Amino acid sequence: MADSYLSKRLVAALVLLAIVAATCVSLGNWQLDRAAERDAIAEAIQQGKESGGLLINARAAPEQLQDWRPAHATGTWLPEFTVLLDNRNYNGRPGLWVATPLLLDDGSGMALVVLRGWLPRPVAPGDTLPDLSPPAGLQTVSGQILGHVPRLFELWSPKGTDPNALPRTFPANDNPLPRVQNLNLTDYASATGLKLLPVVLEQTSAEDGGPDLIQDWPLPPTDSDTNRGYALQWFSFAAIAITAWIVIVGRALRTRRRKSRITTD
Repeated sequence: MADSYLSKRLVAALVLLAIVAATCVSLGNWQLDRAAERDAIAEAIQQGKESGGLLINARAAPEQLQDWRPAHATGTWLPEFTVLLDNRNYNGRPGLWVATPLLLDDGSGMALVVLRGWLPRPVAPGDTLPDLSPPAGLQTVSGQILGHVPRLFELWSPKGTDPNALPRTFPANDNPLPRVQNLNLTDYASATGLKLLPVVLEQTSAEDGGPDLIQDWPLPPTDSDTNRGYALQWFSFAAIAITAWIVIVGRALRTRRRKSRITTD
């Protein structure tokens, strides 16, 4: 009975160690995949920044609209369609990104969504936003291309409201500027009735006569060495579990041989 109990404990310990080892190896491989993703992002950023400047218009080929490529566009602002992107922090301060379409002057009727900059979010009661109206007339805007508006992780809302819902009627007359957490270009085009290019421009040029916005845009994390360090830790834990598994099996086999010799004698 005791031997049966010990045998069950032994099997349970071996199964547990095997699960731990497999889990640690899986987590290590996941960290290596994350490192490879970050290396790819770093390479794409480097390639984009090293590409020549691009004039954005409706005739630009898709392969020219490369992420992080320096670019500029000329057109007229459409401030009635301005949207604020909430929960965008800068140096630990909560704030908002300002997104406004720019109607291109190439006669195509296409518009480009421009992320114009960051401003702190009003905190105290009675605080209001500054006038965010962009300069009127034909403007040339410089910045860098992105394939989409950078997204934030969406938390579940206890009220069941959609944090990305745009107004039913656009522009929202006599109402505060719409706020969303993430801005989908397809939804934005549907809500505004605009024909939008499938990219956005993070503006880096100052607006003469416009609001004072911070245009220090964050880059995605590219520190792949951190992920490789985590992978090494997980593989080390897996090696410890495998070593313990081998030691336990070895001791069990030696014990069985010893008992077998005693029984034979």
